[in-house]
Amino acid sequence: MEAQKSVDLYIEFLRTRRSIRKYRNEPVPLDLILKVLDVARYAPSARNIQPWEFIVVTDSVVKNRLAEVYPWPQPIRGAPVGIVVICDSKSSPNTYQQDCANSINYIMLAAHAYGLGTVWQGILRDEERLQVQRILNIPSEKVPIAIIAVGWPAEKPEPRSRKPLEEIVYINSYGNRVK
Repeated sequence: MEAQKSVDLYIEFLRTRRSIRKYRNEPVPLDLILKVLDVARYAPSARNIQPWEFIVVTDSVVKNRLAEVYPWPQPIRGAPVGIVVICDSKSSPNTYQQDCANSINYIMLAAHAYGLGTVWQGILRDEERLQVQRILNIPSEKVPIAIIAVGWPAEKPEPRSRKPLEEIVYINSYGNRVK
């Protein structure tokens, strides 16, 4: 019974994580960010290469420059902290994107555990990557994957609807829906 309660708590924790785009105007201590990044080190990666590195950005000028990479409003402007996740594409040429996506999820979950809010801003286009590399002096073999805004939440978004399992799960082959 106790084990089931623990499982239920973990599942509820996962279900309550939200993308936070508005933050209180309160600093986040660096030691707390380092605790979050310490958890991210434990994310799974192919062959345990761990191709990720992290740049913690607290300078408002740098955060604004990063926000200007995109045409739409960016939560990084109002967040006390940005974490730029970069990957070594040479050490893990086939899986670096998936490996770093795992570390990003660990960052967001660890931040949630500490009461922080996050939102993941993907760096998808080559032009965006080049701009972020220039802004942060990232070597060319290191690929920026995402900017994560981090801070104390100033909003509590309601859960958004999810597709039913019957619509997204198949048994043994595509089209053989679970009932």
